[in-house]
This record gives sequence, C-alpha cells and structure tokens, in this order.
Amino acid sequence: MTVEEKLAANKFHVDEECAHIEVDKAASRNDIERLAKLCPAGLYVIDEQGNLSFDYAGCLECGTCLVAAKGTVVTSWNYPRGGMGVEFRLG
Repeated sequence: MTVEEKLAANKFHVDEECAHIEVDKAASRNDIERLAKLCPAGLYVIDEQGNLSFDYAGCLECGTCLVAAKGTVVTSWNYPRGGMGVEFRLG
C-alpha cells in the first residue's frame, strides 16, 4: 500500500470555524520551501508565482511544521478542538 493510499484512508473532521494552524504567507522563501518539503500531508504548496498555498483541512497533527517553522511561517499551532481533526483509519 502506498503512502497516498494510506493517507486517503484517514477521515478528517474539519473545524470550519477555527483554524488550528495559522501561517504567515509572506515568510521567507527558504522557510516556505522547507515546509513544502517536510509536511507529510503536503499541505504547504508553492505555486508558479512562488506564493504559499496552505489548507489545514488535511492536517495529520504530527507537529512537523511546528518544529520546523514555529515563529517564521507558522505563527500559531494548536491541536484542533475536541471531536475535530484527523481520525486515523490505519489503512
């Protein structure tokens, strides 16, 4: 089973009212590129113009971005509210 297939088996309960991760889209290019490479869910994407595209909806809550970019790209990181977030299906 591929990584993509395993990720597709997870279920996400997205909290539309409260983003648990906030990012600074004007952060340095190097910091943004680092997150784009490190995020296992691929949530940090750099478009053709070099701008950061980010959506917390598929977050695996692993904390990689918190460790790699706290205070630079990631301005706020918290676990989702109770009953929200990822539900691992162990695909």
